[in-house]
Amino acid sequence: MGRHGTIAGRKAAQDAKRGALFTKHARAIMMAAKGGGDPDYNASLKNAIERAKSINLPKDKITQAIKKGTGELEGETYEEISYEGYGPGGVAVVVDVLTDNKNRTNSAVKHIFDKYGGNLGVPGCVSYMFERKGLILVERAGGVDEDTLMEAALDAGAEDFRADDEFYEIVTATEDFHVVADALRAAGYELAEADIEQIANIASEPKTDGEKASLAKLIDALEEQDDVQKVYTNCSAALS
Repeated sequence: MGRHGTIAGRKAAQDAKRGALFTKHARAIMMAAKGGGDPDYNASLKNAIERAKSINLPKDKITQAIKKGTGELEGETYEEISYEGYGPGGVAVVVDVLTDNKNRTNSAVKHIFDKYGGNLGVPGCVSYMFERKGLILVERAGGVDEDTLMEAALDAGAEDFRADDEFYEIVTATEDFHVVADALRAAGYELAEADIEQIANIASEPKTDGEKASLAKLIDALEEQDDVQKVYTNCSAALS
């Protein structure tokens, strides 16, 4: 719940849009590097770099993005904005963007909400339904022992541990995210996904198949928009 589609589905979509993803991750690194160019002392930058590595962003592009963020190289100026609204069926939607043209992005996001039966709201209208947490996913395949992984995660400071058919899901406080992720990597676990996420604490679900289909189209269209970094929902239903 909270992010659209499965990890496998998102990675397939990522492969088809590699260039756009490279741009999005480079922007995220640039923004994070404004707080300092050394990832050992800048947790946000460390996280942005790890995410970029997960989609195989070349090292030279990572270095270039860091230098643009610290001002060593000339670069664009981006602004972080979160949009909030409702999708079909009343599902809460939060959209995180990085943009160098706020007016352009405002128009694009509003158009997408309107086109697919959603309503763009005011700041705060749905954010109370979400909480920022660290989220780590480990694939169940490959002989991972659930009890051993859970013990390692909880010993490292994780708040919660859940399992579904494909993944083990580890939830942390934001301040403990890197400690837990690094501990699991050091223990030999491969992390399928690790990031700070907006996790829904109030669930909702479209009532009809038509609303589910429209919600899926809304989320897909938002994720394809160049300025959008992440899309979160509180939808508890599977969307195809």
